[in-house]
Amino acid sequence: MKKIEQNKLQKRDSILKAAQETFQDSGFIGASMDRIAEKAGVTKQTVYRYFSTKEELFKATLEAQRLHSSERFLEALQLPDTRQALTAFAVGFIKRHLSREHLANVRLLVAEGPSVPEITRAFYAFGSEKTQDSLVKFIEERFQRTDADDEIKAFVSMLISQRMPVLTGLREPLCEAEIASHADKTVRMFLKLLEV
Repeated sequence: MKKIEQNKLQKRDSILKAAQETFQDSGFIGASMDRIAEKAGVTKQTVYRYFSTKEELFKATLEAQRLHSSERFLEALQLPDTRQALTAFAVGFIKRHLSREHLANVRLLVAEGPSVPEITRAFYAFGSEKTQDSLVKFIEERFQRTDADDEIKAFVSMLISQRMPVLTGLREPLCEAEIASHADKTVRMFLKLLEV
């Protein structure tokens, strides 16, 4: 990679990192392109050169977070053993949805989503559709079922059932053993639902 391209990538990464921190500290509404530029160590014009609007920059931060987590939980669905694939998916899914970044995004959406609905739409477009599509495909291939939408919704809801208590401070984040146990129990219930 040429030095110029490398510099552009580094600059873009700095802007994304600064934007994510600013959105989480100040919210979407309170985040200014001036503040993001200052935090990134670039000019405001440079930020606009890479991202034409604050909404576009917000979407890019969500995509960067998704790529950073690399959504390994979706890759787990490729494992040959069905129960092992679902369990690995479940563990990764829970970890992602209890991560500090994800919880900060949810808090932001709860606080500002009603005023700026486009950020809520952007947030859900980056994750839930892809997860739903991957699970539908998995169920079709492994169970020869094309009608498992309700079961999938129940599965996902059970997996993230611990998010709200953590989000609101009612409980500490789950440890590895608690995540594994919750994933295992949820997968067992899901498999029973699919047998019907």
